Amino acid sequence: MKLYAQQIFTDTGWQSDKTLVIEEGVITAINSGFEEGATRLKGPVIPGMSNCHSHAFQRAFVGMSEQGSEGQDSFWTWRKVMYGFLGQINPDQLQTIATQLYIEMLKAGYTNVGEFHYLHHQSDGKHYQNLAEMSSQIFKAADNAGIALTHLPVAYQYSGFGSQPANPGQCRFINDADQFNQLVSNCFDLSKEYAESRVGIAPHSLRATDLPMLNDILGHVKSLDASAPIHIHIAEQQQEVNDSLAFSQKRPVQWLYDNIDVDQHWCLIHATHLTQSERQGIAKSKAVAGICPTTEANLGDGIFPTTEYLEDDGVIAIGSDSHISVNPIEELRWLEYAQRLIKQQRAILATSEQASVGANLWQRAVQGGAQSLGRNCDSISVGKKADLLVLDENKVSLFAHQSQHILDSFIFASHQNPVRDVFVAGNWVVEDGRHHLEDSSAEQYRNVLKTLSAAL
Repeated sequence: MKLYAQQIFTDTGWQSDKTLVIEEGVITAINSGFEEGATRLKGPVIPGMSNCHSHAFQRAFVGMSEQGSEGQDSFWTWRKVMYGFLGQINPDQLQTIATQLYIEMLKAGYTNVGEFHYLHHQSDGKHYQNLAEMSSQIFKAADNAGIALTHLPVAYQYSGFGSQPANPGQCRFINDADQFNQLVSNCFDLSKEYAESRVGIAPHSLRATDLPMLNDILGHVKSLDASAPIHIHIAEQQQEVNDSLAFSQKRPVQWLYDNIDVDQHWCLIHATHLTQSERQGIAKSKAVAGICPTTEANLGDGIFPTTEYLEDDGVIAIGSDSHISVNPIEELRWLEYAQRLIKQQRAILATSEQASVGANLWQRAVQGGAQSLGRNCDSISVGKKADLLVLDENKVSLFAHQSQHILDSFIFASHQNPVRDVFVAGNWVVEDGRHHLEDSSAEQYRNVLKTLSAAL
């Protein structure tokens, strides 16, 4: 396959008049000029974005948790609504929900997703005959949609610090270490059946696991894949920090680094509430901070110290998490705007080397997202997966469209989705703004949503 574009954002910046040569999903050459047989793309080309953090089933109850309670709502009250909703979802419905979500992700510019998957069992907590039944629905959904998948089965055994027994709302999540390791092995077998997929693990949080379990499951996954991605929710809410201090006299990130060898294969999801030493420790370890600005804002979690963390040379990725928004533009816009509001300045997340805030944020999030999901898609360059977005030249023409301003305008001045075409490993999955399954998927999703809503 050959693709020609007048403007391409490569690992060295913007280049013009180039032909990409793609073989078996990988870029093998970037040549000057138009080459015979190449498809002319209708707009600037940028690398696809990795979505480091997704709970697919939560897409189905977006908008159902916005009923206030006199200023007393929090993450914890939202969680009660979520538990009530997820109790109904069956395997077929999960596949329908995830397929719809992944189509929406692709159309918005996400080409790779990390599915932080903890909806394992039946509604009463009993196991399906196939322990990985619900995981298999996620693999099928990603394959149907054409998005690359890093599947992250979640280890969840307890309801709170100190190995407190799980509560009834968590029964669909619960596995002990042995059972969880079997689930992970089953998911590795599943991955062999699907192109553009891989498997890691996700200890849900420090409150949902303990040190023996962590050591057991980490040892198991590393025996299967030494470079497997490892994700964990951590320090998302202040209550979590306080509970950790009460239990161990240590903050969550402090405890993790004191007890576990955290390295570049880890992604710390949210990590919102950090001390200076914790923030610097994450950066030094080369772990990724997985930031989900729209969900963190929706849940009232707090604001990640992005400016200081990037000054520490920290690595970031973005995720849509609860899918209150499925839009990488909005995640990055919130990331910058939150810093502007805190510091009462403009253009905060630029550098002396990269004066464009948009280019700096997109490039950093693409690189960190690829690292967090263990996928070779961190730039448009030779040897990398051909995960590409083509921006609509007609929409680009409506804002500042010289190369140095394209990504700034893309993130801060786009009022309509400017993504025209999407390629995942060279496969053309969105063409002229449309996915070939979007109509049938939307109809199936509407029917599922009616069923689930009626049961609330």
